[in-house]
Amino acid sequence: MDFFNIDKSILKLSERVTKELSGTFARIDKITEFNQHKVLAAFIKNKVSEQMFSASTGYGYGDRGRETLDRVLADALGAQDAIIRHSFTCGTHTLSVMLFGVLRPGDTLLCVTGTPYDTIHSVIGLRGEGQGSLKDFGINYRQVELDAEGHPDFEAIREALLSDKTIKAVYIQRSRGYALRDSLSVETIGGICDVVKQTSDALVLVDNCYGEFAEKQEPLAVGADLIAGSLIKNAGGGIAPSGGYIAGRRDLVELCSYRMTTPGLGREVGATLGHSRELFMGLFNAPHVVGEAMKTACFAAGLFSAFGYDVTPKPDEVRHDIIQTLCLRDSETLCAFCRGLQKGAPVDSFVVPEAWDMPGYDSKVIMSAGAFTLGSSIELSADAPLREPYAVWLQGGLNFHSAKLNIMLAAEEVRQTLAI
Repeated sequence: MDFFNIDKSILKLSERVTKELSGTFARIDKITEFNQHKVLAAFIKNKVSEQMFSASTGYGYGDRGRETLDRVLADALGAQDAIIRHSFTCGTHTLSVMLFGVLRPGDTLLCVTGTPYDTIHSVIGLRGEGQGSLKDFGINYRQVELDAEGHPDFEAIREALLSDKTIKAVYIQRSRGYALRDSLSVETIGGICDVVKQTSDALVLVDNCYGEFAEKQEPLAVGADLIAGSLIKNAGGGIAPSGGYIAGRRDLVELCSYRMTTPGLGREVGATLGHSRELFMGLFNAPHVVGEAMKTACFAAGLFSAFGYDVTPKPDEVRHDIIQTLCLRDSETLCAFCRGLQKGAPVDSFVVPEAWDMPGYDSKVIMSAGAFTLGSSIELSADAPLREPYAVWLQGGLNFHSAKLNIMLAAEEVRQTLAI
């Protein structure tokens, strides 16, 4: 039974695309199974029990659930240590804590993946004055641009490290942000780590947002010192209602914990307020949900490339995060796509997305996001700045069958608007 009145040509093409992607889906399933086993082993090793879901209040001293969850996450990500908290408000907040945790006045932060994502600009001090940025605290910033093909420029990174002995940390953004470059594989991140370790004593810090469980390894396995991410993206499995994590070297995680709360107290305080169960369950669910999101991205790429649009990654390309970019050529098509995607959302399907001046961005942004958790990027959503090249960045999908329908509804809206 057709509940959504989608044009037969789209239905037929969707089935063809799904069949063509069977091998790609099987490859994703193998990664999902490996990571699910890895996470389950971490739960069993750390003896997770139902009593650990109990709420703590006030200072939160001695919260066994909170402490065990840190160890489970560390094992799942291959880290010496980790902190995972519902009180991190977003990925940018978590990254800010990581940066302020390890950098000191006079240090230099070197970003080696070009200009970072828009919302981190104010943290660094690229935009805004007197707001408490790294720049305000006397921490310098440099960046190395990507090469002409959009890949890390290893020689330029080496030269930058040799020319500036104040560089304390190298910053890597794994995902593409609002850019059309490739997301970085763990292997490529390892190549950057090799250059850094061979050339200097600088730390390697990775913005791991959107990348968790997309591969069998995380950046810590190839030399990164710290990684950080959001729980309303991959690592929360669509269940965590908020939060973030920082994982890596034990001494550095400790420093970050002092920035998270206060020096001297660090991770020893922080009431869980009844969120522990959601964070445990979200982490357990994360590998499966990431696999579903990656299948959704592949399907979207396959369908819209069949319509003649440029897509990146390609439908059958090996993926390193959950992001899919569709280049839709003009603002009319872009907005139609977001309207159609919204119509298939389980929450707020009746809402019509409109572009607006979203805080932290330098141009109007349109977002389609009918989510159970506000702003969740692991639930199916799409967003885009209304500027050239009019590309939309698609991410998430709690389950493939529902997300596939959403993509078809987006195609239907584009068809009705532009007669594709």
